Amino acid sequence: MKTPIVDFVRAYAEKEMLRFHMPGHKGKPFLSPEPYDITEIQGADALYEASGIIRESERNAASLFGTLDTFYSTEGSSQVIRAMLYLAALYARKRKGAGRFRVLAARNVHKSFLYACAALDAEISWLPGDADASLLSIRTTKAKLLETLEKTEILPDAVFVTSPDYPGSIQDIRGFSEVLRPLHIPLLVDDAHGAYLHFLETPAHPMDLGADLCADSAHKTLPALTGCAYLHIGENAAFPEMSRFFKENAKQALAFFGSTSPSYLLLQSLDLVNAYLDGPYREKLAAFVKEADAVKSCLDAAGFTLFGEEPLKLTLLTLPYGYTGEEMAEILRACKIECEFADRECIVFMLTPENGRGELCALEKALLSVGKRAALLPEKAVLPPYRPALSVREAFLLPSRRVPVEEAVGRIAGPVSVSCPPAVPVVISGEVITEAHLPLLRRYGVIALPVAETAAEEEKSSFSAD
Repeated sequence: MKTPIVDFVRAYAEKEMLRFHMPGHKGKPFLSPEPYDITEIQGADALYEASGIIRESERNAASLFGTLDTFYSTEGSSQVIRAMLYLAALYARKRKGAGRFRVLAARNVHKSFLYACAALDAEISWLPGDADASLLSIRTTKAKLLETLEKTEILPDAVFVTSPDYPGSIQDIRGFSEVLRPLHIPLLVDDAHGAYLHFLETPAHPMDLGADLCADSAHKTLPALTGCAYLHIGENAAFPEMSRFFKENAKQALAFFGSTSPSYLLLQSLDLVNAYLDGPYREKLAAFVKEADAVKSCLDAAGFTLFGEEPLKLTLLTLPYGYTGEEMAEILRACKIECEFADRECIVFMLTPENGRGELCALEKALLSVGKRAALLPEKAVLPPYRPALSVREAFLLPSRRVPVEEAVGRIAGPVSVSCPPAVPVVISGEVITEAHLPLLRRYGVIALPVAETAAEEEKSSFSAD
């Protein structure tokens, strides 16, 4: 497969032009990639108005993923999540005219979802689900989606789910699509952790299963630089005008949330990944998945408790083995192994074929060297019912101040405050914080958070000062 972006930039670097254009390094090596770091010079195309080498490369990606179309992001899946919601809101306005954009979402959303909802003044409702290991993994079903829609007076303008989620659970995307397509409701999927799923022996990417819009992080599970991502547009046979609308407005949506200086280093990385995927990647992936499955089986036999179905995710629930996830992570660091994420309940490892058999075996050996201890008891922490007092937008735009979590009870959550990873909000901006939130806030290491300074709060503060 051709790599038009890479070919252009390499040819430009070889010309040794005097660069009286951005960037400021002028192609002189500081880290080393500077000669290949360019801007929108003549012939280089422009990401949000692409009609040349970038558009050619994006079409190559679309052919590889089997989508109606695919567009590049150099600002990660966060930009794509915002763009997906913008597209859905724009389409809802086209179909229904004025009115608030309504989105039904699974609760374990990435915080960028809330940023988009604040920008769009979206009205959010939450899809019922069962928390398995943590807030990071809330499973729901086709039946629950159908039941929720049947009880809803006004149908949502879009449904948004995360699959695979952070610990490795996979939602029933095909089932959700079967429910939503007859209702003319687009299905949006945050598939940041699953770009490789289309290339399994049995393709299992959300685009293969009926999603209308999908966000993929190329850098999470494919060999791309950090910040590389895709916006995929699916082909909806029932409502082809919806698919066309998303395709025609995709660049506008990405530009709305994107920098006017996209990284050409990242565009080259995405371009090279096309060639990588067009090579023997499927065979390489299939062989590695078998090796990963063998490691999982070995750990299971040794008494570890595994979680999730995602092939390239190894998640261990550590409490039954006698350790917190953080303790297990520290033990492995002494073996020169760094995990993706650890909290009290679990430890998460992200695998790709680039790890190779040798690194997999080293991880297996290190884990098997950890002696099993008496099981630790899990801390019961249930997500309380959602009680919004303000819209997400109102909560973001009001002044706020950080207070210790104990002092936040009874107040309204301000702008979302959660670390990344895992970037799943424990409380939603605009929601009333209750005592029931405290165990979850403590579990995820949140010791203080912003609360909205409403008129009532300001009056109360003024009264206290007097």
